[in-house]
Amino acid sequence: MTAAADAVVAAATDTDPLVDRALDLLAFETQNPPGETAALVDHLEEFFADLGYRTTQVVADPAKPNLLATLPGATDTTLCYMGHVDTVPFDPHDWTRDPLGEYDDVEQRIYGRGATDMKGPLAAMLETARAFAEADADPPVTLQFAVVSDEETGGHAGVRAMVERDAIAADGCIIGETTCENGRHSVTVADKGSIWLTLAASGDAAHGSRPMFGTNAIDRLYSAITDLRRYLCTVTFETDPEVTDVVEESVEYYTPSLGADTAANLFAHPTCNLGTIEGGEAINTVPENARAKLDVRLSPGVDTSAVIETIRARLDDHEGVVVADCDWSVGSFTPTSDPLVPAVAETAEAVTQTRVFRRSATGGGDAKKLRNAGIPTLEFALGTDTVHGVDEFTTVAALRGNAEIYARAAFAFAERL
Repeated sequence: MTAAADAVVAAATDTDPLVDRALDLLAFETQNPPGETAALVDHLEEFFADLGYRTTQVVADPAKPNLLATLPGATDTTLCYMGHVDTVPFDPHDWTRDPLGEYDDVEQRIYGRGATDMKGPLAAMLETARAFAEADADPPVTLQFAVVSDEETGGHAGVRAMVERDAIAADGCIIGETTCENGRHSVTVADKGSIWLTLAASGDAAHGSRPMFGTNAIDRLYSAITDLRRYLCTVTFETDPEVTDVVEESVEYYTPSLGADTAANLFAHPTCNLGTIEGGEAINTVPENARAKLDVRLSPGVDTSAVIETIRARLDDHEGVVVADCDWSVGSFTPTSDPLVPAVAETAEAVTQTRVFRRSATGGGDAKKLRNAGIPTLEFALGTDTVHGVDEFTTVAALRGNAEIYARAAFAFAERL
């Protein structure tokens, strides 16, 4: 790296401003629901504008505005840093620390709701933004910082609104979601596809003392579910060859916590969770109707529509059971050959001195929306295993590590273009 990069890194990783920035973010109460983030977004717009960034708000819900801040660089190639400011709810009576921010300088911890998911990583991004703006030279690429207000409840007013309005035009995006688990580090470069099925079964009602005169809709439904789960948990669908290395590293990443066989099955076959089931009106009546909801997840690179066709064909063998509703998404991935992946993964390995796995998430979030819009995207942040927990915290070391990696990644990205 050049002297210019080292100067930016030094400015971005200054401990006192980093801690102050994190506490500043935590002091704003942004539980979602209701997700009222406008005051914090306005505060951050002023921060960016004072540094010379071009700013604009993208608003689908006035209570949940989003912010884009852009700093022109040496090239038009654009690297976007993204963080969300909404948090999951908390009950302050459960906490032994202040959920709106508390610094323990002995433990070197910053406590608060969102400290690790993800106001801590966002604080590192903000200090990176400040360091680049105050540097003597232009950034190696154009920088864009996206502050998102709606992630924890589905993102309809957040990234989805920004994508639908073509607000983000970047050549790569880093989302500051914490991607460490039990001390193991990773960048998530893929996520799974999903199929949310609602199944409905019909039968013939009868008195519970004479079940042979009726047809039990719950029995029909459960038989179909059992068959479908047994099939999905053993079938192997074809995946895109470009994602093979990601699947292999994902299995390796999850093996210590899940075991080798479970980790392998997590990506070799679909998973199928029976989330809800309901039916019947009374204990002494043969139920005439029943419904269930299933959550099916598919490894990245699997053709979701083909799996849906297979499911429908399988259910044809179960009389009285139909697909009442089907909501689905396609798994997404950023190829490991994309310049963004080594720029972040190799930089993170150099800073942390540990292996950084290139893996798939088991679910899907904002990264999926961006990848499906054609923007190479990954998630990375150092943090703790306290996400969404009581007394959630991050550490000073994580803040400084994130700031260094985010700053150096811009230079590494430019070198690989």
